[in-house]
Amino acid sequence: MSQTNRNNHEIDYKIYGEELQFVEVELDPQETAIAESGAMMMMDDGIQMETIFGDGSAQAPTGFLGKLVSAGKRVLTGESLFMTAFTNVGNGKKKISFAAPYTGKIIPMDLQQLGGTIIAQKDAFLCAAKGVSVGIHFQRKLGVGIFGGEGFIMEKIEGDGMAFLHAGGYIIERELKPGEILKIDTGCIVGYTPTVNFDIEFVKGIKNFMFGGEGLFFAKLQGPGKVWIQSLPISRLAGRIVAYGTFKRKEEGSVLGGLGNLFDGKE
Repeated sequence: MSQTNRNNHEIDYKIYGEELQFVEVELDPQETAIAESGAMMMMDDGIQMETIFGDGSAQAPTGFLGKLVSAGKRVLTGESLFMTAFTNVGNGKKKISFAAPYTGKIIPMDLQQLGGTIIAQKDAFLCAAKGVSVGIHFQRKLGVGIFGGEGFIMEKIEGDGMAFLHAGGYIIERELKPGEILKIDTGCIVGYTPTVNFDIEFVKGIKNFMFGGEGLFFAKLQGPGKVWIQSLPISRLAGRIVAYGTFKRKEEGSVLGGLGNLFDGKE
């Protein structure tokens, strides 16, 4: 990790697992990590847990009312009013682990190396070093807000420390050159740096959007900047599970067809 001075707490980490991951954060005495409520998996003795409004960053408003308003904004992104701060109050290094909520990958982001700000999809934030601000970002373009997959409100993660996001499936990081354009399914965007221009584009051709199965719109990202893309949005996974559990199963493409359901007890 960079030795450059940081305003946020400087934490070390290690990510374990493949499809179902967790991140282990190592805290020096008096260092603190923040996380979404319910993200903690395990921790060493000597780590003190405290429930707080908002993210506890220096950018957060002071006073009860200011903190309540700041925390309330997080509800708009689908997060809880509260976050949890974990502080090493003991002697020596202590470890705490945070688990991914569903199958996918944990993405470590050094905000100091990424210009200090990341715009991310709702529910992407997992945990971070204390001092990292987790706020909201409003899409300014009407079309992006309505058809962009994530709506008008996304998460804005700011600071100069480590932050950890989580997304579904496999994660690809792309660096776009100035003027370079990347077209993506709207649900597959995990996050991007603020220098990237995010717009939506209408799918041309009536047959494409009626029978192509890709929807009426896709995201159009133009560089320069970095983009993180997920192969399996949780909404797509949830839709498939609901469809599989709700309707009578069909053996598409199978020679056995319905006969296969008899043998495996599904009929």
